Amino acid sequence: MLWLDITHHPRQAPSVRLMGRYLLPPCKQRWHTCAAFLPQGGLLVCGDRRGSLVLFPCSSNSRDGVYRQLRLEGQQLEVLRKHRPCKGLQWIEELRFTQDGDLLVLGFHADNFVVWSSKTGDNLHCIPCGGGHRSWSYCSSPSAEAFAFVKCGDVMLYHHEAKPCEQQVLLASLHGREIACVRRLGAVEVPGHTTLNVFVTGSEDTTACVLVLSECSRMAVPLARLSDHISSVRALAVASPTGPSDKDLGDEGLSTLLFSAGGRAQIECYRLLCARDTTSDSAVACQVIHVASHRLDEHWERKKNRHRLVKMDPETRYMSLSVVPGTTTEQLPTPWKFLSAACSDGSVRVFGLLEAARKLVLVAESFHHQRCVLKGEISLWELFCRFPEYWRHLLCSAATDGSVAFWDITSPIADAVDALHRAEGEMQPLALGTPLLTVMAHSCGVNSLHVCETPEGQYLVASGSDDGSIHVCLLEVALDRDKGTAGTCLRLLEQVARPCAHAAHVTGIRVLRLDLLLSASVDQRLTLWRRGPGRLDALSTTFFHVPDLAELDCWEVAEAGGELRYYCILCGQGLEMLCGMAPTEPLPPEAPQ
Repeated sequence: MLWLDITHHPRQAPSVRLMGRYLLPPCKQRWHTCAAFLPQGGLLVCGDRRGSLVLFPCSSNSRDGVYRQLRLEGQQLEVLRKHRPCKGLQWIEELRFTQDGDLLVLGFHADNFVVWSSKTGDNLHCIPCGGGHRSWSYCSSPSAEAFAFVKCGDVMLYHHEAKPCEQQVLLASLHGREIACVRRLGAVEVPGHTTLNVFVTGSEDTTACVLVLSECSRMAVPLARLSDHISSVRALAVASPTGPSDKDLGDEGLSTLLFSAGGRAQIECYRLLCARDTTSDSAVACQVIHVASHRLDEHWERKKNRHRLVKMDPETRYMSLSVVPGTTTEQLPTPWKFLSAACSDGSVRVFGLLEAARKLVLVAESFHHQRCVLKGEISLWELFCRFPEYWRHLLCSAATDGSVAFWDITSPIADAVDALHRAEGEMQPLALGTPLLTVMAHSCGVNSLHVCETPEGQYLVASGSDDGSIHVCLLEVALDRDKGTAGTCLRLLEQVARPCAHAAHVTGIRVLRLDLLLSASVDQRLTLWRRGPGRLDALSTTFFHVPDLAELDCWEVAEAGGELRYYCILCGQGLEMLCGMAPTEPLPPEAPQ
């Protein structure tokens, strides 16, 4: 069913404009007999031959410049994700699959007919024709292509013969601009191949890329591109396996939740299913399911009495994400997953995700830092051996003034769970409270942060700053039994500072072991440190080739002989992966003062 707007001009032929295109439900006699516009809500109601009434929205949200990927679940269609072609292509007319596995998007951009390739991300043709709302036809073959259209009553024909391409791409780029963040999803075992590592990268070009990297071929092959962001992708977080849907699929592949965030206060959530596929060049196939999204400006528009409030800054950026880990017991039996975000407007925010309902909700926030929060890490503290009722979610946040704050967010999360259950997934954000402890670790911004738990239940917190320094502190969680589970405090046991550890910003740091740290800087040096009582000693330094380092990620692999091999991937103006063995020599004795 078509909705046409016909405008009559004096002494001119009437103009016809297509306002909407609707699909009637399937039936034996599938046509409508009457239609009427409802003044309230912008709705269209129509009756069909079988005696049914069908209600349609009059908005044109189904011509929003994206095409959607769906799957059949039982007898229902489920939207997996949406794709956006080149910028400005708002009028999509048709999708065509080619024999070489490409998907062509045919549509109109301004007064041009555009053929866009989803495989290369380029415009194959841009033909001036006067724009949409006209009869047209497009045909392509390996030897030639033709586009015919009607303009001012005349039939116009565009014909293009295939010519050999003189441009040769030596190495396809992963992103159009610098890479801002990287996370490893896991490894997929494929017969006949070495272990294939799957990564996700986020870039300033507003896209995230799922890619596979093989040690043997040393090639990064993109598996999927996520293009839902309207601004840069600055932060990524991967949910650790906690349930039947978040699990490693063994030899078949892996399934995980991915959160991406960045500019314009936007968070996107995806379910990634990576499995081996021996028929493809990458040997791995990745299915992407879009789960949920959240933007602060949309959240503000839904607030009651918003005219009395100060509107949030639309330029707020999410600088870092961290997923709240699950507990090993059933203290928090809820389908909600939680994650924290460090924000440029000076806030620390906590969000809740209900994957089944595809809902992402802001549940708590705090503006304690009063300046841009750069990093955030969440750890789970448990002491079940002596006190099974005690468990804590501890949040560590760092800001541009060099401070590192430690929060107990256990109570806000528990209160959020109760509020979400009572309000059926809708709530006003709660107060996150105040930090338990704040440490002035650096003289300026903290650009890297990592938290590691010791076997004794203590925490080793390593941070790197814009001034090139590294700071390590050891914390202990203490409980006041008189106050019950609310009496949580932190004790600072040890601090170690290493000024001028690097010659530029320290943008990546990881605690490999309690006595080993790895740091990376914009000075393109990767340094391994040995931690001892009150000291940090440099063991080795490696120069890498990625300029303007933004972030690193590390993981370990057990070798056949029981030794551990550490891997590191770095991103910035490019991507690089390094590996090495952990040193086993003892720490030299401390020099006398």
